[in-house]
Amino acid sequence: MTKGYFGIGIYHVKREVNVGTLWRSAFIFGAHFIFTIGQRYHKQSSDTPVSWRHIPLWHFATLDQLYESAPYNCELIAIERTPASKDIIGFQHPDRAIYLLGPEDGSLPDTVPARHVIQIPGPYCLNVATAGAIVMYDRLIKAR
Repeated sequence: MTKGYFGIGIYHVKREVNVGTLWRSAFIFGAHFIFTIGQRYHKQSSDTPVSWRHIPLWHFATLDQLYESAPYNCELIAIERTPASKDIIGFQHPDRAIYLLGPEDGSLPDTVPARHVIQIPGPYCLNVATAGAIVMYDRLIKAR
């Protein structure tokens, strides 16, 4: 058993299928919770293992609500492709983390107080649920 815990969420998610796919991946890769901020979708259909039975999904209206609800001493890590982002390959995941993915059709606000901003290698952005799965897999294999 690894120490610590983590959650993962999407800022202003646009498509419900990405919530279901991220939820499914989060369940498989051992996340303790998932969340959305600024919900824009209406239903969810891609969570075939019914992950809602195993890990919770929280909806926050704003980033401030997430910050107020964040567990004690849990680092916020932004997953974003920016010139200042660090490559995930050399990144050491903290024991307690909240991973925040940007929206499918935009970027995270500059006001996000992330301790780290990391990106996945490659010339283009990935689908948000796919990027989340890669981050969780990277955390899993580095914890071994």
